[in-house]
Amino acid sequence: MKTDRHNPAAIDPLPEKSCRFFWSVMIPTYRPQETYLRQTLESVLSQAPGPEQMQIEVVDDASPDVDVAALVRSIAGGRVAFSRTTKNLGLAGCWNTCIGRARGQWVHILHQDDYVLPEFYQTLARAAARHPEVGLLATRSFFVDAEAVVISVSPRLKNLEGGTRAADDLFYSAPFQCPGVVVKRSVYEARGGFRTDLAYTLDLEMWARAISATGGLLTPEVLACYRQSDSNETGRLLRTAENLRDIDRLNKIFSDRHPGFDGRLARGHQLARSLQMAALFESKKNPAAAAAAWDYWKKNATPAERLRRLIGSVIRKH
Repeated sequence: MKTDRHNPAAIDPLPEKSCRFFWSVMIPTYRPQETYLRQTLESVLSQAPGPEQMQIEVVDDASPDVDVAALVRSIAGGRVAFSRTTKNLGLAGCWNTCIGRARGQWVHILHQDDYVLPEFYQTLARAAARHPEVGLLATRSFFVDAEAVVISVSPRLKNLEGGTRAADDLFYSAPFQCPGVVVKRSVYEARGGFRTDLAYTLDLEMWARAISATGGLLTPEVLACYRQSDSNETGRLLRTAENLRDIDRLNKIFSDRHPGFDGRLARGHQLARSLQMAALFESKKNPAAAAAAWDYWKKNATPAERLRRLIGSVIRKH
């Protein structure tokens, strides 16, 4: 498997006889919390078909100070395989390692703190049978907090419910989440894995690439749970406003790739997003994170936009 900084990682194809499973559930980990990893694994095991149909493997990204192999054995016995990278590869590197190790027709990358709900695999298997032409399948997701309390739910996307190669729904937001997405291994082989020059948006870029190339389908059922936590990598990227800069990089990719992408509309979303983040972190008494979001807005707002905001602020005070 070859990787460079700006192109998707090349995924080596499997010999036909090596593709032994229908599902490959690949769980990348780095210093996992036992409670979360247990919920992740148990959510899969509770609905898993036999080992002849589903590969389940934890791929640890060289976690220090944690015996992840022992933790996996304590939860799942011998049903879940375990492997470990020789050095820390980061998100894209570990996810691409997961794809390279997958031996199933469909690959599900399920993060160590997310989980799936009953009927997830059965529902997507039925969708795959009805739509053999598509290379990506997804369900909607609940957003949950650290205690697994539901905060919100991802939207329905009518255009994707019938299967389509139009990725427009992914241009300006992330309408579905990683735990709800499965992709054919053959798509990764043909189109490459995750880009290593993206951090916050690498999944969204991959899903848009897969849908544009081979078609995608989103079911209306809510069958996955995405955990929002200040302690995970997404939380760190939000606090430093690196997510905003990463979305800028993604917008450049989309602008170059998709003629229908509207750069001005994307820029407007970015400025609004930065103001929302600043207000959120101010309410959470996190001045450093609020300042990072404000700095992004100040750097990217035009003089006219700055003036309008200043006038609006004065009016609100009076």
